[in-house]
Amino acid sequence: MSLFEKFNRYDEMRSYFEERGTMPFGAVTERSLSSTEAIVNGHRVILAGTNNYLGLNFEPEAIAAAQGAIEESGTGTTGSRMANGTFADHLMLEKDLAEFFGTKGAILFSTGYSATMGMSATLAGPGEVTLLDADSHASIYDGVRLSGAEIIRFRHNDPADLEKRLRRLGQRAEKTLIIVEGIYSMLGDFAPLEEIASLKRKYGAYLMVDEAHSLGVMGDNGRGAVAEAGVEDDTDFIVGTFSKSLASIGGYCVSNHPELELVRYAARSYIYTASASPSVIASTRVALKLMRQRPELREQLWKNAHRLHSQLAELGLQIESHVSPVVAVKLENTETAVRWWEDLFQKGVFVNLVIPPASPSTYSLLRCSVSAAHSTEQIQRITDAFSTLKE
Repeated sequence: MSLFEKFNRYDEMRSYFEERGTMPFGAVTERSLSSTEAIVNGHRVILAGTNNYLGLNFEPEAIAAAQGAIEESGTGTTGSRMANGTFADHLMLEKDLAEFFGTKGAILFSTGYSATMGMSATLAGPGEVTLLDADSHASIYDGVRLSGAEIIRFRHNDPADLEKRLRRLGQRAEKTLIIVEGIYSMLGDFAPLEEIASLKRKYGAYLMVDEAHSLGVMGDNGRGAVAEAGVEDDTDFIVGTFSKSLASIGGYCVSNHPELELVRYAARSYIYTASASPSVIASTRVALKLMRQRPELREQLWKNAHRLHSQLAELGLQIESHVSPVVAVKLENTETAVRWWEDLFQKGVFVNLVIPPASPSTYSLLRCSVSAAHSTEQIQRITDAFSTLKE
């Protein structure tokens, strides 16, 4: 038996798309034209699946800050935060984040994935329990598998099922970490944080919320779903990424627990990863400032989200009833989903194709994510492209 035999199913998928002359996974952006348009695989397209919620990736101030940081500090740190990789700007961004969230502490990670995975792997350990939403991101699943804690899933967005499992734990609930997401990335649905926080209090557990897709999108000043739900005092840890609303790369955890500082000595994805480049830190600091100064971006984002959601609903497409910056069209047939993705691409609209098992159900998805930078005309062009698709 070959070491590579387990990859056969991926080779079959790759061959399938090569034979069709299309590549929805790993499509190459040859040139970025703006926050909402690019040349992808030789086609000029509207970017309708980038998670660039506030459209900040071409902000002149952020670009200038990144350029200045490169000139002053070079292109990289060449070391982890625990070795030679802690620069003054890393500490300043951690201070910015703690002040923004109103917490006592903050930790930076080099990617959002390493932040969520690292905290999931470190907070609960052997003899303890992690209760996670069944639709949690891959980074959460990877983290809890490394933790040594007992792993229990509860039904997606189902507080009653969560309570049933907490009740069964008895006193062990007091050494249990509950992990949920503010906005779930595939369907754009929201966690029922008020109910979850209430259960956390009732059973004495701990709560960590991943705000990857809700930072900049929800809450006062864009602080996220936790702020919008008013459960900041009940949320022990907030993790997230800079790669969505802040148009950068990196991750963070903020908390009022002083023990957060001790995580620096325990989280392997923090200890053994080179720290973020100075240019990344500089542009992220500017983007965080702009997010706070320009609430009109969030307002425009939601206007665009309502517009696209209502227009796709009017076409009779199968989408979720809630309005979110993530608008996913659900299709039962994977072949149809692939063909529709190809047709949309040929019509100048780039969306995310998600097929099982990556999708949270047996459905395939044509996943759109709206940006504040999308114009009304671009939203209409996306809708017009969908309107031509036939089963």
